[in-house]
Amino acid sequence: MAVSRLPPAALSLKQFLQRQKVLGVYRDLLRSIRKIPIESDRRYLRDWAREEFKRNKSETDQVGSPCSAI
Repeated sequence: MAVSRLPPAALSLKQFLQRQKVLGVYRDLLRSIRKIPIESDRRYLRDWAREEFKRNKSETDQVGSPCSAI
């Protein structure tokens, strides 16, 4: 019987790829927000983006999410 070298909490390939895609969207969003000239608007949008990603951190349903079409 072969013993897996992966830790018990390792992501599947599908989960890993989805995570990379989400991180890319997050980075692109923050880069776009950085281009906004008004500091107060930038801060508001950056805080909003962070909170939304934190709020949806444990989301696993890819079918109903708007990003599933990407």
